[in-house]
Amino acid sequence: PESTSEVQRCLRAGAKGVGELACYKSRMDNQALDALTGIMKCALEFDVPVLIHTNEPIGHAYPGKAAMSLEEIDALLRRFPENRIILAHWGGGIFFYALLKKEMQERFRNVWFDTAASPFLYDSRVYAIAASIIGVDRILFGSDFPLIRPERYRREILTSEFGPQQMDAVMGDNARRLLRI
Repeated sequence: PESTSEVQRCLRAGAKGVGELACYKSRMDNQALDALTGIMKCALEFDVPVLIHTNEPIGHAYPGKAAMSLEEIDALLRRFPENRIILAHWGGGIFFYALLKKEMQERFRNVWFDTAASPFLYDSRVYAIAASIIGVDRILFGSDFPLIRPERYRREILTSEFGPQQMDAVMGDNARRLLRI
């Protein structure tokens, strides 16, 4: 209830989105999703996106990496299908499942993916691969600043064979459309 009131206060004051929301000390289980319900309803009422911290469920450990599974991320998307959701850190790789022929394409209807920490985590091919699967319009520049400077992302994205329009989309145009600014 307190968090929902704070979100309402911020949105009334002009905030364009909610987040980053994370489950660092617990799983993204039904209890965590229940706790998000008020915030997600509020975001839906104000028609703003919600940024959720996600990360890859395998690989090396690092500060800020939360224990989560792709099933938990999917449960979040199923629980809040009308919300516009941004999944940080490429959604932990869940974007790959947009290639499934059935349910996941619909599940990703209101989902965007940010690039935060990409230089630490992924080969630079991730930009082109993700764009080929989910479309460049669903990719948002995220930096994890001050951990990584934006210039490093720009250099990496340039190696991904993105043209100027795709680069502009990822570096700001997509976010402007999503945030309606």
